Formats: sequence, C-alpha cells, structure tokens
Amino acid sequence: MIHYKTADDIQKIKESAQMLGQAHGEVAKLIKPGIKTETLDKVADEYIRDHGGSPSFKNYNGFPAALCISVNETVVHGFPGKYELKETDIISVDCGVFYQGFHSDSAYTYPLEGVSQDVLDLLERTYHSLDLGIEQAKAGNRVGDISFAIQQYVEQFGYGVVRELVGHGVGMNLHEDPEIPNYGKRGKGVKLTPGMVFAIEPMINMGTKNVVQERDGWTIRTADRKPSAHFEHTVAVLENGTEVLTTHKYIEENYSYKWRNKSR
Repeated sequence: MIHYKTADDIQKIKESAQMLGQAHGEVAKLIKPGIKTETLDKVADEYIRDHGGSPSFKNYNGFPAALCISVNETVVHGFPGKYELKETDIISVDCGVFYQGFHSDSAYTYPLEGVSQDVLDLLERTYHSLDLGIEQAKAGNRVGDISFAIQQYVEQFGYGVVRELVGHGVGMNLHEDPEIPNYGKRGKGVKLTPGMVFAIEPMINMGTKNVVQERDGWTIRTADRKPSAHFEHTVAVLENGTEVLTTHKYIEENYSYKWRNKSR
C-alpha cells in the first residue's frame, strides 16, 4: 500500500531531511585516514539527538548503529566499529532521521585521496545515475522509467547493478511502498503520482552484480570483492515536478577532498 503525502507531510519530511543533511555534514568533516568508523557513528548519533530527532536506523530490526558504514567492497548495511580508514578506501555513509513523525533517508560514498581513477569513475558515474533516476521521478512516469535510466547508464561501463537491494517509499515508516529498483524496463511498474515520497539509491558494483550477505546478518558485500558505490536521495513527486528533499550540500561544503566532476 502506497501512503500518499500531503503538502504538510512533505514539508515535515523536508525538515527531517535538513537535519539529516547537516548530520552528514558533521560526519564529512571527520573523514580522513586513521579515523575509526565508530567515531563517525557517534558524531552523527549525537548531532541528531541534540537537534530533537532520532536516528532512523538505530534498533531498526536490531541494527546497532545510527549509520550504515560500508567500506570498499561492502555495498550497504555495514556496521561501524574499530576499523580505521585508509587513504585508498571508499566509504559509504547511509543515514536516516526521524523527526516530527516522519523519516528521511540519504547516502553518500566518499573517496579518500589515495583512491584510483577507475574507482573515482565508478563513484562519479553512480552519482550521475542518481541524477538520471531523479529526472524520471515525475508524475505520469512509472517506476520502471527511473530503474531503466539508472541501469542503462551504468551498464554501458561494464558495472553490475545490485538486484537484491532497492530504493523504497519513505514517510511515517522508514521503508514503505513502492520499491524503486535500479534495474528495469521503461514504462513498467507503478505509475508515479503526486504525493509519493521515496528514496532512490543506486548501488553499483565495479564488477559483478552478485552480492553476499555476511554472517552478521546485515553486511552485504560484492561477491567478487570489487568496490561498490552507493548514493541516495529522498524525493517527492509533485503536481508540477519533482523535489529532492534530502541534500548533499553540507557534505560537499565540509569534505576536504573536492573530488566531484573529475570524471564522468
């Protein structure tokens, strides 16, 4: 069942998303070689709670942290811990905020400064695929139009599109209908209607599309252990267009390595 949002609901999600974006910005300030991933989680958790929200992921089906932190070949749902970042790592930071009765959800994959050009290409192209998906998230289109735009773009580079994990509706619940796959056929699937709010989140692998779940029951990694990139925005379908409710503005202001647009 799809829960359609009113203008007031969408405004509340946008306010949740603003807090989320600022929490991401606080994390971005700290990402560098030697930082422990559990430190990033602590900063995000405290920032969200200090500003009147709560971390959407913490205790969600038993997940232990405010952030999903996924390094290198980990696609999503990695646990923060004692791991210290290295200069050749990429790190996906996925976070959600619950505020005024509504969730918001976004993710960003950071390259550290020792990352190779082919990995930078993967990140840049995955980010661009998110933009292409958002362009299709408009009233009258179908979910498959979003999915097709992402898949068609990234597969031309030989990348693998993860099948087992998809975007999703966002609202009073962290995960709602409809599902938003990153692969599919143009013109197929649920028709997009004003009032829909959902997260689009390409998860794109350098190599195979196949993934493996680790024994912890959460962590998903690539089957061939090649890197994976993940970017996410929460968007609203409006009568006259699409609004991106989440923001990466604070990440890009605060992260010291200005890597974007170096490749496509």
